Order: sequence, then structure tokens, then C-alpha cells
Amino acid sequence: MQPYFAPPGNPFSERPLPPTAFIASIKRLGPWLPDAPGLPPVGLAVSGGGDSLCLAWLARHWRKNLLAFVVDHGLRADSAQEARLTLQRLAAMDVPARLLTLTNLAKGPGMAERARQARYAVLAQACREAGCLDLLLGHQADDQVETIRMRQDSGSGPDGLAGMGWVTALPDVRLVRPLLGVSRLALRETLRQAGLTWVDDPSNQDTRATRVRVRHNLQEQDTRLALWETSLCAGAARMQRDAEQASILSRHVAFRPEGWACLGPELPEPEVLSRLIRGVGGALYPPSPAAVARLRAAGQEATLAGVHLVRRRADWYLVREAAAMAAPLPAEGGARWDNRFELSIPSALSGQGLQIGAAGLGLDRGVRGGWPALFCATLPALWRQGQRVAVPHLGWWAEGQFKYARFLFQPPVSVTGSGVYGWPEVKADGRATRE
Repeated sequence: MQPYFAPPGNPFSERPLPPTAFIASIKRLGPWLPDAPGLPPVGLAVSGGGDSLCLAWLARHWRKNLLAFVVDHGLRADSAQEARLTLQRLAAMDVPARLLTLTNLAKGPGMAERARQARYAVLAQACREAGCLDLLLGHQADDQVETIRMRQDSGSGPDGLAGMGWVTALPDVRLVRPLLGVSRLALRETLRQAGLTWVDDPSNQDTRATRVRVRHNLQEQDTRLALWETSLCAGAARMQRDAEQASILSRHVAFRPEGWACLGPELPEPEVLSRLIRGVGGALYPPSPAAVARLRAAGQEATLAGVHLVRRRADWYLVREAAAMAAPLPAEGGARWDNRFELSIPSALSGQGLQIGAAGLGLDRGVRGGWPALFCATLPALWRQGQRVAVPHLGWWAEGQFKYARFLFQPPVSVTGSGVYGWPEVKADGRATRE
């Protein structure tokens, strides 16, 4: 069983990719809004490198209503100039573009991961502001097999060996990778044939980076093809497990809009438990399979990956660990706190010194509606000058003007999110759905 979107042929061919082939492939990754100027554009993440620039050129043959985002990370002296050059090249293609500048990145430990997270955060924010429902990314087949090899080396579980999803559904934008079946060389040949040039990032030759070392060790096409087949098989198996787990979760687990999950009297299997922990903790990736297996085998209250496993009467619960929650931030409409809750608030309340933070302890028993104080302490609340003024999930507010504030629980990845659009996902209320 292969994922329905896997294109035919050798993904590591060096032949240029015709726009007609790209169009046929991307149409299968829909649904897409009509290509009309009055509707939200499809977003493009364009670094200026060969992969993303080729993506922009191909996408321009597919539709007109596009909006490219060029991120200047500021980590190299030439980054600003390269970003401006990329904007010029996009303009020559008749692709509208916006420059996004990162100003708070500093060199040091974990820089690559920090830069990646900051880049995705600013891209997601730009998509929200522009109304983009979809963001196209330039990851290609070589990126995929490099990812698989790195995950093999790190002892990743079967889900990890499926690699990157062709479509990843985040709370407010779909990440779409239409070039995963095309090689790096084929994309560059496509640009050469079109008479286009691109930016070569010198960091891609720095062998101190794990991915660069892996890339240099994956020169044999047979090895790359074997890893590609591994990803297809693992992806198909992952989608099947996702469907099965969605059914299990819809019958046995209550995932609450308050951000915690009731597991019932028995703990679920480690793989299901792992994904529940990811959802309650607002994480992009599940915790270590070995750590989850130990947690389940112990059968005791404990914390893992920012989540507290607790037992109340006969049932087990997963609740956010209070010490791991995010710091307060200004309360503005659309603000996302703790990577899990999005605030909806009347515009009249914005700019009044309100902040979003954890509700904390001290809520009256009657206000808590029967829920333990430990649980309610993790709820998002509105604060003003150090005073709690609203806990919307409990229907409590100090002043009537706050009763229209709402927090929507939106973990960054669905509980059974395989990263493949169209397969069952479990929403925050625990219901299994098929998009």
C-alpha cells in the first residue's frame, strides 16, 4: 500500500520537471481555493535557494494568486542582500512577495533548530495576516531521504521513518510539500533550462552540520532509492495506524477543550499515549518511545515532556505540567499562548494592559465546577495588573466585559496527525473526523 500522492518514476532522476507534471501533482494535494484575486492567496516559503525558487517558478505556471514570503534570518552578513535579490527574482517571475526579517536570533548552541522554529513561527504569522490557508514548502526527495537516514541513526520509531508529510495540517495553515518526489538536481536543471539562477547558501557545505555530513554520505542512488522506499512503506503503515488509533481514541479517550485528556481506568498503548502527551503538551513531536514505554509500565503518577500523568478516583488523566507552561504574553485577538490556546477577544479590550497566563491556584471550589485545582491551574486566563480577571473555560470573569473572551484549544499537531491530509484526525473534543 503506497500513499496516494506518491508520483510514478524515479524520484532521483536529474531530468527537468515540466510545469505540466508539477500541476498534475499539486492538484492531487488539494483541495485548493479557486485561483481568483478576491480570495486568499496560496503562500510560498522562498529562501532564494534552488529548491524554493524552482517551486515559485513552477507554482507561477499553476496559478496567479500567490504570495511568496522571503525570510531574512540575519545570521550571515550576506543574508539581507540575498533576500533583496530573491525579491527581485520573484518580481521578475510576477510572483508577489513580502520580506520577513528575524531580529532576535543569536549564534550559539542549537542555532539551527532555533532558527528553524523562528522561521516557521514568522511564516505562520505572515500566513495568518495575509489569510493564506496553505503554505508551499520546497522540500524535495533528497531532503526526504536525508531526514530518513538521520532518523534511522537516532533510533527513531516507525512513524519517524515515514519522513516529512506531503501535507501537514497545522491549526491555521496547511504545510504542503509538492516537490518531495523530485530530486535536488532535477530542480536545478529545471531552473537552468528556464535561464534562472539562485542563491547557494554556504552553510550547506559546512560538514559540522549533521545533515550536510549525511548528504555527503548518500551519493549512491541505490541507497537513496532504498531509503525512499522505506519512507513510502513507513508512511503507508503510519496512515493505517492513524486510522486505527483515531477509532480507538474516539471510543475510549475524552480529549477536553480545557486542554487535558481523560484516559479512563486503563492507560492506552505506548504509541497512543505518546501522541496524547504530544497534544496535551502542545509539542510538535512526541516524546521518546522508550520514555513513554517506561511511563506506562510504571503505572504511577509522573511527568514527561511537560505533561503530568495523574490519577483521580478510577481514571487516569493527562494534564499540562504547570512548571512547563509558557510565560505570560499580551492579550490580543489571535494571540497564541503556550502553543496550545488561541485567544478570541473583542477589539475594545485590546490594548488595556491585559495579559494571557496560567490561571494558577487559588480558584474557589465552586468556580472550578468539580475539577481538581491541579487541573484548573493550567487553564489559560486573563490577567490585569497581577490580578486574575477571567478564566473563560470555567465561565468565570471579574467584570462583565470579559465574558466574551474565549480560548480555543488548538495543539500544533492533531492527536493522530500523520502529516498526511485526508486521513482521520482527532480534534480537541475527541471526535474522529475525516476531512
